[in-house]
Amino acid sequence: MAKTAGSDENYPGLIRPSNTRGDMGARGGKLTESIGQNRRALSTINRNVIGPPPYPRVVHKRGVLAEHNATAANIPPIPVHRPITRKFAAQMASKQDQPLIQETKPVVNSVPKASASEDCVIIDVEDYKSNGDYPVPMSVQHTEAMLEEIDRMDAEFEMEDIAVEQVVDIDSVDKNNPLAVVEYIDDLYAYYKRTEFYFIIRMQISSCVPSNYMAQQFDINERMRGILIDWLIEVHYKFELMDETLYLTVNLIDRFLTTVSVVRKKLQLVGVTAMLLACKYEEVSVPVVEDLILISDRAYSRNDVLEMESLMINTLQFNLSVPTAYVFMRRFLKAADSNKKLELLSFFIVELCLVEYEMLRFPPSLLAAAAIFTAQCSVNGFKKWTKTCERHTNYTEDQLLECSKLMVTFHQKAGTGKLTGVHRKYSTSKYGYAAKSQPALFLLDATFHSKIDLAR
Repeated sequence: MAKTAGSDENYPGLIRPSNTRGDMGARGGKLTESIGQNRRALSTINRNVIGPPPYPRVVHKRGVLAEHNATAANIPPIPVHRPITRKFAAQMASKQDQPLIQETKPVVNSVPKASASEDCVIIDVEDYKSNGDYPVPMSVQHTEAMLEEIDRMDAEFEMEDIAVEQVVDIDSVDKNNPLAVVEYIDDLYAYYKRTEFYFIIRMQISSCVPSNYMAQQFDINERMRGILIDWLIEVHYKFELMDETLYLTVNLIDRFLTTVSVVRKKLQLVGVTAMLLACKYEEVSVPVVEDLILISDRAYSRNDVLEMESLMINTLQFNLSVPTAYVFMRRFLKAADSNKKLELLSFFIVELCLVEYEMLRFPPSLLAAAAIFTAQCSVNGFKKWTKTCERHTNYTEDQLLECSKLMVTFHQKAGTGKLTGVHRKYSTSKYGYAAKSQPALFLLDATFHSKIDLAR
């Protein structure tokens, strides 16, 4: 009992080695002396508890394994208790594979321009392929295919990096210009976009008009409207008025005819009065009423003009502050980084649309964006619509194509027919002979569009 308490209470379940100091099994008579000799320090006891004690045959196994490894691989003995790490496992694997590599050295060395080191063989793939006596190993083929795939992917990534287009800050150059109102410009055009379709009860403040309003007119039609606007474009050019005045004049005419039925003999009076109101809103020097009466071949009196002015301004509820296509043209041309040629051609195309009744179904912002897109196609010979243009117009290329095709048709037929006022205006040197530019007919080619769609 005393023997068990003195020797085994700190080693539960431990099988003691046979060569310990003092064999108490053989000398059971001297219990006190054996217990005194077997006492150990507390640090020794703790160390024995944390880790298992060495086995009695470890020295024998290490000697056998070391002798075996030294004989087999001719390397220094490797201790058995060394942890098997990745590096250690790799060393062992390389030593085991070394005889196989040495056996293949004569075969590889027979290939031209092949060099071999102590642990590996470097093979020239091209020379290996040119030698028909030896087939290319599967590992070489796989490695070559992987390298080609990596090169291809790198090339694609480089092309994608080049193709990524950044949105340009078009207002950075005008930060020091107080007239450019850079701080408010985005809010202003956001408001213009909202007012294109915005209605308040009993007050129309929209710049858009119904595209079928002529159905409620009993004495005039869309053809008469086109004749009137074509004539007003010539009057506007003769009086040398501002561009804003022309676009506002057309807007006032359409909005007035939307709510009031007019006989054909009063239609020209509506046009003259609308131009008078637009001049009072936009111009610094306004034409007098007598000049407008004279330009209309004295078909109306001064009182007729003043009465129509009163009727029109009350019908429109004094709302003349509407965004026309011209307002959007100035902003979108800046986003397109236009030059003088592109600017004149864009205005030529959008003025052609003023005469056409069917273009009323497009909002002014879309007309402006499509005119610039069509002009770019005509000047460059290919479709060009940048991310900057898309950002500031809020229209994609696909959204512009329908309107742009109609514009190309109007451009193609601008010099023919009876309504040629816009074509004559833009055939002068003042407007850079923009009417003589070639239309972008490739936009009308169905085959071209099908190829583009397939490419996408």
